[in-house]
Amino acid sequence: MAEPLIVVKNLNKSFPGVHALKDVQFDLYPGEVHTLVGENGAGKSTLMKVLSGVYQKDSGEVLLDGKPVSMPNPKAAQRLGISIIHQELNLMNHLTAAQNIFIGREPKKGPFLDEKALNKKASDLFAMLKMDIDPRVKIRELTIAKQQMVEIVKALSYDARVLIMDEPTAALNDAEIEELFAIIRDLRSKSVAIIYISHRMDELFRISDRITVMRDGQYVDTLKIGDTNLDRVISLMVGRTIDASVPQIDLSANKPVMLKVKGLSQGNVLKNINFEAKKGEILGFAGLMGAGRTEAARAIFGADPINAGEIWVNGRKVIIRRPVDAVRHGIGYLSEDRKRFGVAISMDVEMNSAMASMPRFTGFAGFVKNKEIRKAAMENVKKLSIKTPSLQQKLKFLSGGNQQKVVVAKWLIRNCDILIFDEPTRGIDIGAKQEIYTLLNELALAGKTIIMISSELPEILRLSHRIVVMCEGRITGELAASEATQEKIMKLATQRETMVKAQANQ
Repeated sequence: MAEPLIVVKNLNKSFPGVHALKDVQFDLYPGEVHTLVGENGAGKSTLMKVLSGVYQKDSGEVLLDGKPVSMPNPKAAQRLGISIIHQELNLMNHLTAAQNIFIGREPKKGPFLDEKALNKKASDLFAMLKMDIDPRVKIRELTIAKQQMVEIVKALSYDARVLIMDEPTAALNDAEIEELFAIIRDLRSKSVAIIYISHRMDELFRISDRITVMRDGQYVDTLKIGDTNLDRVISLMVGRTIDASVPQIDLSANKPVMLKVKGLSQGNVLKNINFEAKKGEILGFAGLMGAGRTEAARAIFGADPINAGEIWVNGRKVIIRRPVDAVRHGIGYLSEDRKRFGVAISMDVEMNSAMASMPRFTGFAGFVKNKEIRKAAMENVKKLSIKTPSLQQKLKFLSGGNQQKVVVAKWLIRNCDILIFDEPTRGIDIGAKQEIYTLLNELALAGKTIIMISSELPEILRLSHRIVVMCEGRITGELAASEATQEKIMKLATQRETMVKAQANQ
C-alpha cells in the first residue's frame, strides 16, 4: 500500500474557554476520498483550518510525505499543495471566472494584464476537469454549483495535491450533487487526495473510501467504507442512539387559521401566492433552488417589499412593511443565511439570545434587566443543548450548528405565535437535527404555527402536516402529509408556468 500523504499526530488547538482539538490523529492517502464526520462542535472544521494554515496548532505534528511541515498561513499551505474550499464560497461577484481563479497571479504582457492568456489558462483547467464554464462569465451570473466548480479549479490551479471540501453540497440540488461527485471521482483518478466534510449521511457511502469520526474535539475511529454501515457511523458520532421517529400531531380541521396570505406578488419573483397556516401546524414549503420559497418568507416578514397582496394574522388583516412590523404581530423568521440575518457573530450568546426581545428586558429610563436576560438565555441554552463554555462566549467561536441554535433561542425568548424556519437544519449534524425536529414538534404541540422551508425532501415529509410546493415563484400544488411522496413533490416542483398554462388550455 502507498505511504500516507498526510499524517496528523497528537494535534491540539484551543480557543478562549474551548479545547477544540485534543490529541487528534488523522491520515490521508493519495487518490483517496477521506470523509470527516461528527456533530457540530466536534472539531472537524478546526482540524481542516489547521491543515490549510487558517489556524495554527498549539501542539502536535503534521507530516507531509513523511516530513514535519509548518503552515503559518493559507499561502504556505497552498505552496505545499494543500487547498481548502470553505462552506461559504470566497469569490468576487464582479470579476470573471478566470479573474477569480488567478487573482494576484494574472499573466501579464509587460506592465499590462494579458486577458487572452488568462482566459486560455482558465479554459484549459475547465477542459481538464470536463467543466462547461466560460472563463469570461461574471461570477454573479453563475449558479451556486458552477461557482463551487470555479472554487475547485481555483484550488487546483495551485497544483493542489490535497483538496479540502467543507460541506460542498449544502446548497446544491440532486443533479448538481451528481455533477460534483463526478468531478470528485475524476480528481481521485488523478491521485488528488480529498478530505470531505459533510452532515449528509446518505453521501458517505456514495463518495468515501474511508470515514474518520470525531466527537467533542477528539478522534474516535477511522472506518473503511466496506467494513461499516450507517448505524455504526451515527453511533460513533453521537455516542448515543438516535431515534428516527418523531411523533406526529393530529391536526383537526377546526384548528383556527393563524396566518393567511392572499394574492402576494413581488415583481417577477413572486406571482399570486395564496396559502393558510393553522394553529399547531407545521406547514412545509418544498421546491427547487430558486423556486421562490425564501423570497415568499422574506416578503411576509417585511424584509422585502411587495407589489400586491394581503397578510392576515389570527383573523385580522395586518400591514407589514418592515420586519419590526412582523415581530409586533407575532411573526418570527429564522433566515437560511444566519450570519447575515440571524446572529451578530461579534456579540456573545447572551445578547444574541435577547436581541429580538429587548423591550421586554428594558426597564425604566432604559435600564437593561441583565439578570432576566441571563436567566432566559441560560434556560434556552439548556433546552437546545447549545455547546458553549459560557453565555459570554462570542458567537464567532461557536460551530455553525450551535450558532443556528442561538437563532432559535432568540425567537423562543420572543415567544412568537408564528415561526418561519428557513432551512433550519442546513449545516447541522444528525444529532442536532433530531433535537431541532423534536423542538419543532414541541412548538406545534404548544400551539405555535410553524412554516418550514427545506430543500431536503425526507425532512419535509417527516415533519409536515401539509406541504406547499413552489416552482418559478408560484405555488403549483398542496399535499396532505398522508398523500405526499417524493415523486409527487418533485412533479409539482418542476411544473413550470408554461406547463400549467398548457394544461389549462387543454
